Amino acid sequence: MTLKRTTLNREAYRALRQAILERKIAPGQKLVVRVLAEELGLSPTPVKEALSALEREGLVVAVPHRGYFVLEPSLEDVREIYDLREVLEGLAARLAVEKQSKALLRRLERLFHKQTQAAEAGALETYADLDLAFHRTLWEAAGSKRLLATAETMVGQIRLLISSSATVPGRLPQSRAEHQAILEAVRSKDPEAAEAAMRAHVRNAGQALAAFLEVSSPRVPPQTPAPPAAPLPTG
Repeated sequence: MTLKRTTLNREAYRALRQAILERKIAPGQKLVVRVLAEELGLSPTPVKEALSALEREGLVVAVPHRGYFVLEPSLEDVREIYDLREVLEGLAARLAVEKQSKALLRRLERLFHKQTQAAEAGALETYADLDLAFHRTLWEAAGSKRLLATAETMVGQIRLLISSSATVPGRLPQSRAEHQAILEAVRSKDPEAAEAAMRAHVRNAGQALAAFLEVSSPRVPPQTPAPPAAPLPTG
């Protein structure tokens, strides 16, 4: 019975997380437990557990007396996350190059090639997944358990913001050029250049996204009741 409950919780978590990251449920959207449970074919309990897990991950906000809402990152959120990422990921890139193996370079090259294909095909969600994989490869290659654990606490928010950043006009080709600069530093076995390239990449992405949000039309804030989420796709 415990195993079944755990499986259902995981099933609900994965379905909701994917829908949020792929923007099938929009930022700021209210998440109604009863409606989501019906769409997923589950009881309310695993849906509630999934929403609690997503709240801990930072993808969902619980507003007292109003319910759960999908995170709608504010300018302050974006600046805070990207400031932290710049320091953390710059360090990860430097440590990864210092400990570099041939496998690291090969994996980054494969990911960069797939990113290029996804960008050319206009597959933004695939591109965002590959973008995160590129960064995550360097986190893991850094050889620091604490650095990796810290980065993983933000992974959901990072993935959501990468997806948002990819929609900023002109940002996608710039992001690819910045990844290429990081790749060249890894290929050259230059830790300082890798750190500088990564920091510049994260800083540029954060600034571009913040500027885009500043000029975009304001959305409904999480504190304001919003319509229930649209039905989740099946299959």
